Amino acid sequence: MISFRSTAGLLALGLALALTGTAAAQTYRPAFQPDQLKGPPVGPLNQVLVVGSPHLAQMGGTVKAEMLTPLLDRLAAWAPEVIAVENVSGLQCDAMRRYPQRYAISISDYCPDVSHAGQQAGLDVPAANAEAERLLAEWPAAPMPEQRRRLAAVFLAAGEPTSAFVQWLRLSPAERREGEGLDATLVAQLNTQLDSINESDSVAAVLAARLGLERVWSVDDHSADRYPADIKGFVRAIRQVWNNPASEERKTAEAPLDAGLSQPDGLMNLYRYYNSPEAMRRAYESDFGAAQKDPSPEGFGRMYLASYETPNLRMVANMRDVMGAKPGVKMLTLVGASHKGYYEAYLNQMHDVVLVDVNEVLR
Repeated sequence: MISFRSTAGLLALGLALALTGTAAAQTYRPAFQPDQLKGPPVGPLNQVLVVGSPHLAQMGGTVKAEMLTPLLDRLAAWAPEVIAVENVSGLQCDAMRRYPQRYAISISDYCPDVSHAGQQAGLDVPAANAEAERLLAEWPAAPMPEQRRRLAAVFLAAGEPTSAFVQWLRLSPAERREGEGLDATLVAQLNTQLDSINESDSVAAVLAARLGLERVWSVDDHSADRYPADIKGFVRAIRQVWNNPASEERKTAEAPLDAGLSQPDGLMNLYRYYNSPEAMRRAYESDFGAAQKDPSPEGFGRMYLASYETPNLRMVANMRDVMGAKPGVKMLTLVGASHKGYYEAYLNQMHDVVLVDVNEVLR
């Protein structure tokens, strides 16, 4: 039996044990390494191409549709069978709407109102998702225009506007009209997507239609979103986190690429850089790595880090779920560039998943 004559002695032992535990945690490495156990499975491995993208909609109109042609040509040549995008699924938005006390900001930011589409289709979000799956399970090789319009309407009611847009693109311009659950409001929404510039509509949906795919998969995840009580203090702390030399290095590296967007291959050069090891390193050092060093007593930086790592894990889990339905698939996933390193690290843990070198594809 060990006895202590003072509280100080007990605290000293506790500190020593804590430090010992920390050291052990830093040196321990698990013997089981999933990334070293890549089958071989029966049949082909799943192949995943992760493309880190700028958020095109946030680039102030500097990106035009024709500038995306070289990127689309290269991705089409790789011929993905499944395309995943950084959109929140209609099902997750439906679930978050049931918990507005936690998710009100996330709903406002990531979940457009689909109630009108649901009224037109006569379906709520879960029923519309089930109906989309049923339709696609019985989908003919040469669907009629009215079938595509109906599926577009169902996807809108399901909270999957990018997949609805795939169906819109697969219709001839003369058949992009009202009917089968699409009224004037929904037709106008889909036509607006024709002119939008963002990686979901302008890259993923356009590519899916070009390759003869019927949908894309929404794999973004905001189910871990939460906001501290002292939101102003949190924002101040994270802004301070971002104020570091690595952030300046990152801005300096990106500035000439942003300035050269209008030049031949300008946008391709930006994509090549965003998918480079240097870009992933700078993203970490300027942001998530810096967050670990935040000295705020509330631990705001660590909260921020958790709020980034958790969605990445769940986004990769969503992709893994999609691959499980069709083993041996070729998946393209488009995501904001700062996610790319985490996507690849987590995907590489999967036993029957291999990563494709994006630099070879974008060359």
